[in-house]
Amino acid sequence: MRRTPPLAMLVGLMLGVVAFGMVADDGRGVATSPSEQAEVQFRETIRPFLADYCLKCHGQEKPKGDLDLSGFTTLESVAKDLPRWELVAEQLQAGTMPPARETHRPTSESSAAVVAWIGSVRKIEADRNAGDPGRVPPRRLSNAEYDNTIRDLTGVDLRPTREFPVDPANAAGFDNSAESLAMSPALVRKYLEAARRIADHLVLKPDGLAFAPHPMLADTDRDKYSVKQIIDFYQRQQTDYAAYFLAAWRFHHRSALGKPDRTLDDFAADAGLSRKYLATISSLLDEPDEEVGPIAALQAMWRELPDAAQGPDAAKPGCERMRDLVVGLRRQLVPEVKNLTARGINEGTQPFVLWKNRRLAANRMRYAGGATKIETEGLHLEGATARALAAPVDPQELTRYEATFERFCRTFPDAFFVSERARIYMNGQDKGNTGRLLSAGFHSMTGYFRDDGPLYELMLDAAGREQLDRLWREFDFITAAPIRQYLSYLWYERAETGFMRGEPAFDFVRAEDKDAASPPKLGRLAEVYLAKARRVGAGDEAIRAIEDQFRIIAEAVRRVDQDRLEAEPRHVEALQALAEKAYRRPLSMKERRGVADFYRTLRAEDCLNHEDAVRDVLVSILMSPHFCYRVDLPGGEGDVRPLSDHDLASRLSYFLWASMPDQELLSCASAGELHHPEVLAAQARRMLQDDRVRGLATEFGGNWLDFRRFEEHNSVDRGRFPAFDDELRRSMFEEPIRFFLDVVRNDAPVAQFVDGKHTFVNPALARHYGMPAPAAGPDGWARVDDATRYGRGGLLAMSVFLTKNSPGLRTSPVKRGYWVVRRLLGENIPAPPANVPDLPDDEAKLGDQTLREALARHRADKACAGCHERFDAIGLAFEGYGPVGEARTLDLGGRPVDTHAAFPGGGEGLGVEGLRDYLETRRSDEFVENLGRKLLAYALGRSLIPSDDATVETMRKALDAQGGRFSVLIETIVQSPQFRNKRIEIGPSE
Repeated sequence: MRRTPPLAMLVGLMLGVVAFGMVADDGRGVATSPSEQAEVQFRETIRPFLADYCLKCHGQEKPKGDLDLSGFTTLESVAKDLPRWELVAEQLQAGTMPPARETHRPTSESSAAVVAWIGSVRKIEADRNAGDPGRVPPRRLSNAEYDNTIRDLTGVDLRPTREFPVDPANAAGFDNSAESLAMSPALVRKYLEAARRIADHLVLKPDGLAFAPHPMLADTDRDKYSVKQIIDFYQRQQTDYAAYFLAAWRFHHRSALGKPDRTLDDFAADAGLSRKYLATISSLLDEPDEEVGPIAALQAMWRELPDAAQGPDAAKPGCERMRDLVVGLRRQLVPEVKNLTARGINEGTQPFVLWKNRRLAANRMRYAGGATKIETEGLHLEGATARALAAPVDPQELTRYEATFERFCRTFPDAFFVSERARIYMNGQDKGNTGRLLSAGFHSMTGYFRDDGPLYELMLDAAGREQLDRLWREFDFITAAPIRQYLSYLWYERAETGFMRGEPAFDFVRAEDKDAASPPKLGRLAEVYLAKARRVGAGDEAIRAIEDQFRIIAEAVRRVDQDRLEAEPRHVEALQALAEKAYRRPLSMKERRGVADFYRTLRAEDCLNHEDAVRDVLVSILMSPHFCYRVDLPGGEGDVRPLSDHDLASRLSYFLWASMPDQELLSCASAGELHHPEVLAAQARRMLQDDRVRGLATEFGGNWLDFRRFEEHNSVDRGRFPAFDDELRRSMFEEPIRFFLDVVRNDAPVAQFVDGKHTFVNPALARHYGMPAPAAGPDGWARVDDATRYGRGGLLAMSVFLTKNSPGLRTSPVKRGYWVVRRLLGENIPAPPANVPDLPDDEAKLGDQTLREALARHRADKACAGCHERFDAIGLAFEGYGPVGEARTLDLGGRPVDTHAAFPGGGEGLGVEGLRDYLETRRSDEFVENLGRKLLAYALGRSLIPSDDATVETMRKALDAQGGRFSVLIETIVQSPQFRNKRIEIGPSE
């Protein structure tokens, strides 16, 4: 319930004094306590009021609205059910009770006196229980919290709750409390299914565990994941020669560019280049000039680059021409490698294809001749560059000329890495067969080949080399590629080439044998295969290729088997670490042993293989109440005890991120420092700047402002509003999130939610708002500072709220106005009577009357006027926006829209600007108090109780004293006794 506005409360208290008198003593001259005064007032005034005006409808016999007031006979009984009495106060304040049709009605003074008494009872309860953290039972994670926690636990946004039922909201409007988050048997099954799906994404690596964005059960899934890891690494490397030439030029002209102290490594880092390779390029270009050859040609072009007076990019076109020269020359200097052949053996056999791959890889940086045959016509060379590349006639000069190409080829390889390869054994290659990433170039066989020698040697530093080696070793470990390649070789030679078909000598091994890749069988196959190869007349080179391939594949298979065996205990340790992270606290020794014991039981008693056992242990961790539930264990003694530091870390992270704590927060908890208020506040400030604060914007902001599920909003007639497509709907949903995050990250005054003049748009939203296309950032969104020029700015004019609160083919001043007073100002307004007639669904079918006139007739009914007078006028201020929030001057019936509004409590205005001014000047206190109450309720995970009033008041005062900044609310909450403590329900044994 919102608190009564200060002026109304003051009036109510004054009227209460008139009605009840000041009960100062008990007849013996001794002052009585506030509770004793309230008890007397209840007996002498409130009970008679109920008997006169309320119990006729709200007594024991069929109480209307299920509200029975007859059982409240003492002050204590009222205090135990204050929320119900606060609803009574709101009805009395609104004048909706007793109903307008009743002839026997109380005076406004007597109703106000009852309201004041209810307020005084709340004050008594608030003072008596100030700081009481309230009852916060253990609860399961909400769907959003579960999704976010899985994201941060696994590093992958899997969103496993897609098939879960929607979480209900509690009385405060949030779905993060035990009031609403029950666990049913059906939901337990959902959790189990989700845990199993998450386990399907598990990746077992040599040194631990990871998760993939897709299931990792099939070989193709494992290949896709592992290939992507390596391809992503390759693509992160900058291999464009032009970028290196330009960085070297900038370093050379660093003084003229105003950066005399910058090093070559600095310029490499600025451009994302290999420091090692940039040093090579810079040295080559700046060393004494060559006289002939490709390096001499490059140096000539280097000397012709402009000076730095024209800016840091002046040399870019020239550097690109230098790059084109290198690429054009290098393409003509690739050594040819012909297929290896042998009578009776298919050219596509694995040993021959891999032999060719190794030859091609060895030639990446080798000059094999051909300089005198290069074509320069297409390179557009002139002057010194052309002269340097002209082949001399004199034999001695020709020898020196040829020698320059060796360094050129060594510095500029024909490829730094090969990321995809067609069938390599086909002459001229199979150019149409692309997309085979890291492929060895086989036909009908599994196989991958590493070809990145120049990148490894020329560009990568020690750390980069180590990472790339690890990725390739992980590739074999995860995919079992060597074993699968060998098995597909067996199948190919038997089914495709027939080399092994029909000969008893090969019958001992088949691809489907479980032990086909065992050392004995692999060694025996090598013997019989080579024996036949020699028998059919294979040459020495072919024999060596076959021998090499059997040796290489045997080593690779043995390495994978050994790596997998050695990794098993590391995976169990990784499961223990994962459990600790999942439980958001250190594990006890018993819990650590329990993880390992369960794994061993699965292996020994259930006969599961290692990978299946690891996945089942993961499922058990994800099904543990320590993961699925928020328990918040206290420490210390007494009815109210401080939370443990680790549970305080969870409370803080689920408040600000709707997710689990990060390592820094957990480290702070482990050090026993988090319970200190100043440390808690500092961590909160840090977390507000983290990207995960989007959880607060989405879960708190989305539920507070009622747009959380707008991405599923389908009430718009897309035939009448074709611009409302899925992209625009997503954009509408994103706008308030971006705005909320802007307020949070910039620590802006909370008043900006209402009176802000800016907003955020992407191209789709800009078109909808009639704004110019924004100069958007990399994610397509841009801030528009003076959005009021387009009728936007702040929350009020955002399309998401205007659309959400429209029935589809017309606007709804009722819903839009109700949204303002309910969501922004915190008013509780009773539901309308069941027999209220609906307005026409289509604005174009209102006939001669306007929507404003239809609402005025509706308010003429006294039963409706009390509520509608509180929000209809506010809703009419939005009439300048159509059913999907589009700006308009005519309604759908072609009538001019009227945005004039006479606001509740006095004051008039035009449109959203007038409403914004009204809220800012007349009702800002209500907005601020409501925001504080909502944020506190969300943070605590429960509806507010009277003991929270002091914290709300502290928040208000702190805002006034510190410029209304958003962080003030957060810091006040996290340092409050309600947030840092927990009430313990003392049982009989205690």
